[in-house]
Amino acid sequence: MRSAVNIMVLALCLCGMAAPGAGAQGGIVIKVIYNNIVHDDNLKGRWGFACLVEGAEKTILFDTGGVGDLLLDNMKKMGIDPSAIDMVVLSHEHNDHTGGLEAFLKKNDKAIVFAPASFSEKFQSFAKDEKIKKVDVKGPMSICGNVYTTGEMGDKIIEQSLIITTDRGPVLITGCAHPGIVRIIEETLDLAAKQPLLVMGGFHLPDLKDDEVRKIAGSMRELGVVYCGPSHCTGDSAIGIFREAFGKYFVETGAGAVIEIDRLEWTPSVPDNR
Repeated sequence: MRSAVNIMVLALCLCGMAAPGAGAQGGIVIKVIYNNIVHDDNLKGRWGFACLVEGAEKTILFDTGGVGDLLLDNMKKMGIDPSAIDMVVLSHEHNDHTGGLEAFLKKNDKAIVFAPASFSEKFQSFAKDEKIKKVDVKGPMSICGNVYTTGEMGDKIIEQSLIITTDRGPVLITGCAHPGIVRIIEETLDLAAKQPLLVMGGFHLPDLKDDEVRKIAGSMRELGVVYCGPSHCTGDSAIGIFREAFGKYFVETGAGAVIEIDRLEWTPSVPDNR
């Protein structure tokens, strides 16, 4: 479990984020660039994950997929200019989430890279040799206005997730959710003053039985998650269960998907009658 000190830090951060006017005023757009699940057939799919967050104070690339050429090709097809990206947030040190970094940095060597401090010596040496502008992430922290990292979570596989606050509630993006998707929600979004609007990314549930996945989906609903967008390592059967559990609040998040937060129908003032 996270230490009491880190829980307190995160709670203070999230309480501050949840104050009136503190969330992003709108215009947050999430573009899924790299995924083994394909939403737009014009893009190529491959095992891994990467998405772009636009409309915050900074433009953020969350994870880089596994193959740099594919990452850049999909960016081009989606009209994304790599040089316009300000920050890269790496969720964890698996190649399907970090493999595209080197190719990306050849197009943009000014982006700041936020990586868990526990990343290997090999990565640290690479970052030093390439003179990467890097921030080592340990605990929860703000990376720019209305965007936060959970900080390092997990035991065997250390991972960070991304939180974007909006006036309609926080959005959580996970790479693989190795620490447990419910645990990530409990230890981050449950501390915010607003109902979690969207949880998306890899949930890493392919080996669980259907009943176990249904229990997780139910726990997410109980925690107030409104929209759910599982993909990547979640598992086909599990994704089907989330699709059924969340109904019209299920969001497609394969490669090529564009999620405009302002266009999500639910608002805090409307009762949730799911």
